[in-house]
Order: sequence, then structure tokens, then C-alpha cells
Amino acid sequence: MSVDINFMVGGEAGQGVQSVGYLLAKVLARGGYHVFADQDLESRVRGGHNFFRVRAKDSKVSAPADKVDMLLALNLETIDLHRGEISTGGVIIFDSEKVQDISGEGNLFGVPLNKLAEEQAGGRIMANTVSLGAALCVADYDFSILEKVLKEYFGGGDKAESNVKAAAAGYRFAKDNYRGNFKFKLNNTGGMPLMLLNGAEAISVGAIAAGCKFISAYPMTPITPVLEYLAGRAAEYGIIAVQPEDEIAAVNMAVGAGYAGVRSMTATSGSGFCLMVEGLGLSGITETPVVIVLGQRPGPAVGLPTRTEQG
Repeated sequence: MSVDINFMVGGEAGQGVQSVGYLLAKVLARGGYHVFADQDLESRVRGGHNFFRVRAKDSKVSAPADKVDMLLALNLETIDLHRGEISTGGVIIFDSEKVQDISGEGNLFGVPLNKLAEEQAGGRIMANTVSLGAALCVADYDFSILEKVLKEYFGGGDKAESNVKAAAAGYRFAKDNYRGNFKFKLNNTGGMPLMLLNGAEAISVGAIAAGCKFISAYPMTPITPVLEYLAGRAAEYGIIAVQPEDEIAAVNMAVGAGYAGVRSMTATSGSGFCLMVEGLGLSGITETPVVIVLGQRPGPAVGLPTRTEQG
């Protein structure tokens, strides 16, 4: 039977939603599943509602799904906002000590996330990792893959071991206490581990493969990670990465490098591209090749780099 399962992790900024979502996607890709992930987050250090979706299939996948098969709810608001999206046979995993008196339709599985994190791993901050372990147990996934990814992600040492303990606590609790009938099972695909890349990494890897040797870019949401990725591998691949004073200088430097025969690029978004128009004209009139990565923002004018009430 083919596998097609959609996860969602939800909670406040500061609860580790992004970390758990990334780890979940990484673990599934490492097990040979094709993964498509996206995230919705507020520009806040703490609070607000954030979610991270991960869809996994045993064949290629290129979009999220409308329905959620497993919801990892790190707070009550996540349940209130998304329980209507749960598929038939789906399950909601939540902190049974923080969220009480919850009822209604849906396969509900309460796990004492904070308690297990504190008792088994030494700190409530790892409650999100407990939820990840519980979720993968309910989906019948191999814990050894999760353990390996956690050790790699946290770089070994005490922090890695604490998170492995937290995940193991959630996994054991689900194994001993889950009595529901979750129909989606993540059996071993028997396939090779797959790469997990975000958009910035994919663009950067493509640039390296195409022979890019020069990038000049001014930091701007959402393309800053392209500059960071290439700068971080500059010595390894013989790339010169420059952060100039503004976008005008960035495009002119990239055009100049191209005029000298170097495969060059720049990256920007919104109003940054507006500032590059004259440099783009220079590239055209001199017939000088240049690559410009234009990161999309929603909304008018300079775009909306963060969420507002203009929705």
C-alpha cells in the first residue's frame, strides 16, 4: 500500500515548532521518503501562532496536502485552529497536563510532554522533542533513525543525549499508552536516504554546480540564506562572497565580475530589485551575463517580509 501522510506541528514562537518540523522532515527523508515541507511563522521572538507542515510519500511529492493526518499541538490554540483540518483516521497529539477538558470528534492522544521532558531529559525545553518521539511511535517509524538525526543535529555531547532521552521518553509513552487506530504507518521504504534541501540551499547548490565563483548581495528577506550558504562554502569551492553597502553596488559588482569573464550572481527581493534596475540595464546594453535571484514576497510595494493584519 502506498504511503501519503501529512504532519503539522503547531504552537507559539519559542516552543520549538520550527526545530521539530525540520527534524521531522529530516528523519523522514533519511528513511527514504520523499518530503515536501512548508512553514508559517510570525515575526515574533515569543508568542503568536506558528505551524510547520511536512508531507511524506513513498513517491515524489511537490505540494502540501489540505488535510492533516497527524497534528502535534504544543498548545491549545493549535487544536482550536486546526482540528477541523484533521483527516478521517487522523490523530492529535497534545500535552495532557496543559490541555485538559478537551473532547469532541477526532483521535486525541494526550502525552505529558513537559513532565516527561523534565523527568527523563532534565528540562521542559525539550517537550517538543518528546512530542516528536511520540508522533513517530504512533506512525510506527524506526526510532534508530530519529536517534541518529538528533545526534547529528545537536552535534553530539550532552545536548544531543538529552534530546535523544526526551524523544525516547515520548516514544516509550506512546508505545505503552496509545490505544487508537492510526491508519497511516511509516514502514521501512527500503530505499536510499534522500537529501533535504530548502529553497535557498537548492539555489546555492545549483549555483555551485553551474560554476558560480562570485556572489555580491545585500542581506534581505528571504534571500539572505543564499549569501550565507555560499559564503560558508567559499573556501571549499573557490567562491568570492561579498556583502556590499547596498543593492546598487551588489548588482554592479556582479555585472563587473561577469564582464571580466567570471560566472557571477546576486540575490535580492522586492525594493532591492527596484534598486538594481539600472545595473540590469547595464548588463543588457553591454551584453554581460549576470544571474539575479529574486526572492518573492507577498503583498504590494516592498512586500510583506513579516505577517500583518492586511491578510
